[in-house]
Amino acid sequence: MTNTGSEKVPARNRRRFPGISSRAYEHPADRSALVALRKLSGFDTVFKALSGLLPERSLRLLFLSDSVRVGETQFPHLHGMLLDACYVLDLEQVPQMYVQQDPKPNAMCIGLDEPIIVVTTGLVELLDEEEMRAVVGHEVGHALSGHAVYRTVLLFLTNLALKVAWIPLGNVAIMAIVTALREWFRKSELSADRAGLLAGQDVHASMRGLMKLAGGHHLHEMNVDAFLAQAEEYEESGDLRDSVLKILNVLPRTHPFTTVRAAELKKWSQSRDYQRIMDGHYPRRDEDKDTSVGDSFRESASHYADSVRSSKDPLMKLVGDIAGGAGDLGGKLRDVFTGSGSGSGGGTAAGGAGRDQKGAPGDGDGKGGATEQ
Repeated sequence: MTNTGSEKVPARNRRRFPGISSRAYEHPADRSALVALRKLSGFDTVFKALSGLLPERSLRLLFLSDSVRVGETQFPHLHGMLLDACYVLDLEQVPQMYVQQDPKPNAMCIGLDEPIIVVTTGLVELLDEEEMRAVVGHEVGHALSGHAVYRTVLLFLTNLALKVAWIPLGNVAIMAIVTALREWFRKSELSADRAGLLAGQDVHASMRGLMKLAGGHHLHEMNVDAFLAQAEEYEESGDLRDSVLKILNVLPRTHPFTTVRAAELKKWSQSRDYQRIMDGHYPRRDEDKDTSVGDSFRESASHYADSVRSSKDPLMKLVGDIAGGAGDLGGKLRDVFTGSGSGSGGGTAAGGAGRDQKGAPGDGDGKGGATEQ
């Protein structure tokens, strides 16, 4: 950051987005859910009432007493990045930021009344300046979108589910809500990745940061193109059984897999939507009250329809076939799952069976946990 009179400006030449609405960068699924929640009469009142049950005050005291608050005299380089990201994304209320001792690279934005950003020492030590700038922008994007509120609720419900797990069926309903919130939150991470790119405006730094989250600090041993190729291979490999395993692998996570995030961000960085924002054409915050829930849901539905049509995942292909009126669905399912298909109709299943004879793909990478960034 540099000073120009009384105003803080970015340390290097980057475009600023005055009055930008979070709708500009939000993933369609994330955006439609948030628009619907914001339109619910009394929604804010309900959450204010719920705040009495949530341990927000306890969390604030915990970070204040056992972490380092970022400021001009403590982690000043992070403080500069925070002011920078808030300036670029035009977030007037700068969130408090803390550094927490933890070797695991992690970051999160929580809070009901006022968002708090927390980054771990493992993340600070892992990333260089521009990579960290994208992460701080990512968390500021969460704050601008209002994600901190829902993330706090998710943390509370997850902890509550653990406490009532001993009660017969006591955590079934809670875990159903947690599962739904996790599905939404995975989409919100894609939105925040976009916000991080808008704040840093360096797609290579964003890619490097995601690679380091997956493979550690050995950046000289990694390659962006090869990393992105992993995401494509992940999407199109295997058969329907592998598609089911992918779903089971991602269910307990709050974040999409890192290669998938990198591929999604790279695709968005090359899109017309991103270019329009960079050219100064984007939704404004003062227009949010006029946002149509129906339009947002239709946009979300259109996005998913396009995703299904273009997906190379076997399950998504099958969904597309069903939507397109493909015949003999029972026979197709039987052939895929038994590997007994013949001719062109059983090509995918046969290919999948051939791979299984050599060694079935694993059902996970051994890294059950996920970073919060």
